[in-house]
Amino acid sequence: MADAAVAPPSLRALLARSDLRLRLVVDEADLPAGSIDRPVRWVHSSDLVDPTPFLSEGLVLLTTGTQFDDAADYPAYVGRLLARGVRALGFGTEVVRDGIPSGLTTACLEGGMPLFEVPYRTPFIAVARAGAEAIAADAYARRSWSLAAQRAVSLAALRPDGLSATLAELSRQLGCWVGLFDAAGALRTEYPRDGLEAGAVEAVTGEVIAMLRRGTRAASPLRAEGVSVTLQTLGRGGHLRGALAIAADDLDHEARSVVTAVVAMAALALEQQDGLGRAIGTFRAGLIQSLCTDDPALARRAGRDLFGPLPAAPVVVALTPAASLRSTALTEWLEVRAQEGRGELFFGRGDDGIVLVVPAGARAPLDEIAERFELVVGCSAPTGYDGFSNALTQARTARDRLSTPGVADFADTARAGLLAALGSEAARTVALGALTPLRTHDAAQGSALLDTLGAWLAHDCSHEATAQALGIHRHTVRARIAQAERVLGRDLSGFAARAEVWAALRLAE
Repeated sequence: MADAAVAPPSLRALLARSDLRLRLVVDEADLPAGSIDRPVRWVHSSDLVDPTPFLSEGLVLLTTGTQFDDAADYPAYVGRLLARGVRALGFGTEVVRDGIPSGLTTACLEGGMPLFEVPYRTPFIAVARAGAEAIAADAYARRSWSLAAQRAVSLAALRPDGLSATLAELSRQLGCWVGLFDAAGALRTEYPRDGLEAGAVEAVTGEVIAMLRRGTRAASPLRAEGVSVTLQTLGRGGHLRGALAIAADDLDHEARSVVTAVVAMAALALEQQDGLGRAIGTFRAGLIQSLCTDDPALARRAGRDLFGPLPAAPVVVALTPAASLRSTALTEWLEVRAQEGRGELFFGRGDDGIVLVVPAGARAPLDEIAERFELVVGCSAPTGYDGFSNALTQARTARDRLSTPGVADFADTARAGLLAALGSEAARTVALGALTPLRTHDAAQGSALLDTLGAWLAHDCSHEATAQALGIHRHTVRARIAQAERVLGRDLSGFAARAEVWAALRLAE
């Protein structure tokens, strides 16, 4: 990412300075891999037995060894430096000691600490200045790279395929995998293609879906299959348009600046697509209204070029709740699925939900919608387009009968009977009100008029059968029914009155 001509600040860069004449004492092959290539934040000197309270992580420490006596505990000294995050130890020879104590060399070798010699003629200040120069040069190179990278992604954004070109350029500049997820949490674009293992993509997708469901702008780090991934949502709170995923370890300030620029560009590009999306949504809604006339001719002609053919009859018409009209994630997911399988799914906005049309033998998208978006999806019986309006009514009826997310079939609603379709909260309230006089009388008098009336209706109004079922005399049944008629103020000798009371009993259960 940075200019290759500028060596990053590290012990290797210091050792490469011929003017310093530094010499690595511990063989590099005996050190942990990459030990002398780790970035160095500063060069400091100290002859304290324990300088760690005054040090920060990532330093190269220089010492002349005045703190060591014949009983020096070298392993403890090196251990303290390693625990503080010191990158390497430089020993100034011929200042107060001849050579480097063998005990210190052994302790550094065993601890994996790079140890190098600073000859007498090389002042510590020269080593510190060289480190500072390398750090400054690296910072300048990184800033220059950041400006160049931001300019490159800005130029990429001007291309006809601006968003894709921008992501491809970001991937090239960072040298890592970059993925764009849509509002439904599906991976829409990635560079390089298949650059992330399937297991890692699955883990990232799960986290993206969770972030989008929360609906607030957020950034999140993730470790997936051993890969560090940074996630950033796109769009404004309550109207998220997707998320950007970057598989890279420890992005520095300059790299994050480039990412921030791309996030802003991607969010702007997605927002600019809103106008077109609204126009397409309005067009789809118009086609749904046309299908509701039970004549598909206009919808077939008008939508063929843009959306492909309508699903082949017989079809299932489905309907989501009205709240789903505001779901950007659902509509974007449907748009992608409809384009991927032209002729297998059609959808559009209806009066009280999103209307979905799929072939009768290919209902899998409906199950996926219910599960992915935690919605109730009402489904009609298989039908032709000449029965579209009735099928939409069936889907609405089935949808309104189910309270938990899932697919509700009209066939199940029909099998449940007419009263099941009337089982709204309003109908139950009316039923309870109609039976209140009986409940009040039973509570006050200790009678069982309500139970007796229910048993009597269930046994085809037979006093004999009711008496046997309740274990009482048939005359008692007759007396209780007569009393129930007086309490209700109804004559139960006719079918209509009996049917109404029976319906009230069922709805009030």
